[in-house]
Amino acid sequence: MKRVFAVDMMHSHADGNAKGKAGVRITKVRGVPTAEAAPAGGSCPPSGVSVYIDKGDAAMGLRAVGLHLRNCGTQTYRLNGYPQLQILDEGHQPVSSVKVLHGGSAITASSGADGVPQPLALKPGDGAYADLIWRNTYEAGAGDPVNAPYVRVWAKPGAAPMTVIPELDLGSTGKLGVGPWKKDDTIRPAPGGSSGRPSAAPPSLTAVPTRP
Repeated sequence: MKRVFAVDMMHSHADGNAKGKAGVRITKVRGVPTAEAAPAGGSCPPSGVSVYIDKGDAAMGLRAVGLHLRNCGTQTYRLNGYPQLQILDEGHQPVSSVKVLHGGSAITASSGADGVPQPLALKPGDGAYADLIWRNTYEAGAGDPVNAPYVRVWAKPGAAPMTVIPELDLGSTGKLGVGPWKKDDTIRPAPGGSSGRPSAAPPSLTAVPTRP
């Protein structure tokens, strides 16, 4: 199990000598099965593809996170459709109360998560992305709000699963929208200089504390 620690910086004021000194407080500990985690140091998993998420965007209760795929292998990787998702709670158990819907129109208009799936042939170094859209609104009396840290992702049928940590705060909505895979032209510009959604650097390339 690969563990990811979320930390907060804090200041201790217990006494005059400690005043102004920064400390560290662990606020969350998330664990991902090693076989399903983004590889450390930018290495490529045996599948030849790396799957990860960006920091996303949140406004007025609407959430949007980009799910990214990078072909880091040596063969062309083909996609056509939507990533398959399984929402998991803190104990890595499936959350059956939430429906995963294709497209974002059921969540909000003009989400960017809509469109007709197109066949993609990703050469080594190419990338693709799919948008995740949800709301964290809560209706009084609807029971406990749903908070699901993990999402297990299959890029296509038969692919090896990868687990990402988007920290889904779904409130009482019971819905998560996912867009189709689209070519990320910001990784390898297409002829004519067209560009798509900006690509995020894989979290494995950042300094994230881990433990065996």
